[in-house]
Amino acid sequence: MEPTLELCCELIRRPSVTPEDAGCQALMMERLQAIGFACTPLPFGDVSNFWAERGTDGPLLVFAGHTDVVPAGPENQWQSPPFEPVLRDGFLFGRGAADMKASLAAMVIACEEFVAAHPDHHGRIGFLITSDEEGPAVDGTVRVMDFLRQQGVVIDWCLVGEPSSTAELGDVIKNGRRGSLNATLTVCGTQGHIAYPQLADNPIHRALPALHALASEHWDSGNAFFPPTSMQLSNMRAGTGATNMIPGELEAVFNFRFSTEVTDTGLRERTEAILQAHGLDYRIDWSLSGQPFLTPGGDLVDASMASIREILGVEAQLSTAGGTSDGRFIAPSGAQVVELGPVNATIHKINESVRAEDLPRLAAVYGGILERLLLQGS
Repeated sequence: MEPTLELCCELIRRPSVTPEDAGCQALMMERLQAIGFACTPLPFGDVSNFWAERGTDGPLLVFAGHTDVVPAGPENQWQSPPFEPVLRDGFLFGRGAADMKASLAAMVIACEEFVAAHPDHHGRIGFLITSDEEGPAVDGTVRVMDFLRQQGVVIDWCLVGEPSSTAELGDVIKNGRRGSLNATLTVCGTQGHIAYPQLADNPIHRALPALHALASEHWDSGNAFFPPTSMQLSNMRAGTGATNMIPGELEAVFNFRFSTEVTDTGLRERTEAILQAHGLDYRIDWSLSGQPFLTPGGDLVDASMASIREILGVEAQLSTAGGTSDGRFIAPSGAQVVELGPVNATIHKINESVRAEDLPRLAAVYGGILERLLLQGS
């Protein structure tokens, strides 16, 4: 079996449902130690992490990713067991195949081939791997970054193996992500009998105009790299289920996916100004999932696009679309960050899969990036 495909199958067989690692990291560390990486396990709470590094001086290129996967869901809806890799019709099926065990396998194989060809390469190679990306993301990459700061480790370039491709391998590189700001709004009223509204204060009636104003607000126009900021309501709850009661409060949950044209502080202030203008009695709890980050250009973007062009014959497009990733914890260090991985059409779905022929091709792309960044000036 082709080496990248074989390693990916070994990883899929380990049911690493977040925050479990199920031995994936031990397998990766064993392979990396065999080619000269110094590996440091970094467990925090129930989360497994490790940092690995090869080389002692020069710029540092880090491969970042996660071994944890989302739950399989109803296993009887899978065409084959989710944690038993199966090749069918040119695709490799299994939970985590695309998100992101294919990328992890490609990273390891790319490094094995690169080190075999260039044992005395210029610069350093690192691995930052967690089992907490699909979960709360509290004890994973963010904690490893704290460790690296304490050790004085500075990352120059970071390639995150998230499944970035849309229609074919390499067609999209994520060179940034929008920020994510969450809010839980509670609008207070006075409970009462629905037949005597004059004796109550309906928080649903009070809240709807304010929520409509928030949903209709023009927050910004975006820019060359980011679409306009989006505010979306995700949940609303009020009442006890009784049809003859005016509820005492309403809870609404909403999220901002925001560009670099605004700040989370500005969004909070503008939101509360709208709520106050509508005379609401309210409280609001805010939670910032991540700041927007952007790598508009530079060595890493250039090397990634050139490697894709040479290996795949594809002209990659830069994009900041999609959700958040662990890149949000790495970019604030000053590192150039891109996300590059397989096609994302089946991630988190029943019968998740990746095209089998894309695995060695992805390893070759990663190898081309290593050559472009670490052989220059050597």
